[in-house]
Amino acid sequence: MKRIFSILFVLLLALTVAAQGLVVSDETRRIREDFQDRKFGIFIHWGIYSMLASGEWVMHNRHIDRDEYAKLAGGFCPSWFSAREWVQLFKEAGAQYVTFTSRHHDGFSMWGTKASSYNIVETTPYGRDVLKSLAEACSEHGLKLHLYYSHMDWQRTDYPMGACRNCPHDEATTNWDSYYAFMNMQLTELLTNYGPIGAIWFDGMWDHKEKEFDWRLGEQYALIKKLQPKCLIGNNHHGSPIGAEDFQLFEQDLPGQNSAGFSGEQKVSQLPLETCMTMNNTWGYNITDKNYKSGDELIRRLVTAAGMNANFLLNIGPRPDGQLPDEAVDRLKHIGAFMDSNSSTIYGTRGGCVPPQEWGVTTQKGKTLYIHVLNKEKDGKIVNEGLKRINGGPLSLFLPLSGQSISKVTLRSDGSSLDFQREGDGYRIFLPKRPNTVDCILTATLNP
Repeated sequence: MKRIFSILFVLLLALTVAAQGLVVSDETRRIREDFQDRKFGIFIHWGIYSMLASGEWVMHNRHIDRDEYAKLAGGFCPSWFSAREWVQLFKEAGAQYVTFTSRHHDGFSMWGTKASSYNIVETTPYGRDVLKSLAEACSEHGLKLHLYYSHMDWQRTDYPMGACRNCPHDEATTNWDSYYAFMNMQLTELLTNYGPIGAIWFDGMWDHKEKEFDWRLGEQYALIKKLQPKCLIGNNHHGSPIGAEDFQLFEQDLPGQNSAGFSGEQKVSQLPLETCMTMNNTWGYNITDKNYKSGDELIRRLVTAAGMNANFLLNIGPRPDGQLPDEAVDRLKHIGAFMDSNSSTIYGTRGGCVPPQEWGVTTQKGKTLYIHVLNKEKDGKIVNEGLKRINGGPLSLFLPLSGQSISKVTLRSDGSSLDFQREGDGYRIFLPKRPNTVDCILTATLNP
């Protein structure tokens, strides 16, 4: 009888949470809006895979035997790790939250889980709970902590292996009920022992085709909401949002784009949006991957994401000693210098009433429209049709603004007024001599 009652209770919770996808409470709406307001987060991919310095998929890509791979834990000792130094740097860069890989596809847990001995506390000489340290540092500095959690596992033999055909696996040991219980035990730990968690960020569900495998998400999502009602749920399944998911994820692309090939079937929803992106080409630490995007390029992507009404989650793959790569530190400092002066045009904004243009994007708070001119001139030549010179005069920008009018336009850097005039379904704004900045920001006041 108790078992029947428990099943009915879980089903009731699942139905209640699933209904939130259609009827959203005021509290849920407020929490989602707070997430949208934060705009900029840091993604951390860190685990024993960092020791091989070839990214987080090294076990799969090199066909490493799972028993041999597990021995890496015996040498993992990040003696230079300092959660406070990490979080202080993230805060100075302007980040408002941190998403940490608690357990990636290799199955190694980066906290002292009781569900398995395969974790940083029990099987490494380091023997300390880095997640606890990170949670304390985030709380101290006012950053929200989000937790990445893999639905897929290359290590456990009870996981029903899907697309990972290169991973050694014994079909005779597959036990979905066992693996599902293991995951829920770990999620319970994460949502019970580490303070308020802003979001659970799932990944790996794409290992099985959605129509061919029942991940029992309703029950799992209900468990999360029961343990921490304010914890948001996102799932990087590369498809449209499912059930009680609170925000939609886009991997290596901005909403509506598919250059990386992960978002072909996704439609941009009305939920809060988040795009995650690497600094170089790899999520986990890769000693040979020096193809880092410039600091200016990362600023452009952060601003463009905000203009497309999305948060920007920027990844770092720490070294096995616990330190962040020098290239990542330099770029965070570069972003921080920009955010020191311009964060108010990003935080708390939504995508502006003017959709993204070839020259840049807009963000908006109420009747204040921030115009981010990201692409101006190159080698003295105008790079797009949205900008032009009239009769050899100053560079000007056409702002499509059908149905609305503006009363004032200023240059954000010094507050000086800019000339503008009506032109067709918008305005022609005359820019000053090209400022030497990655983002020339104009502030326009919209009429009521």
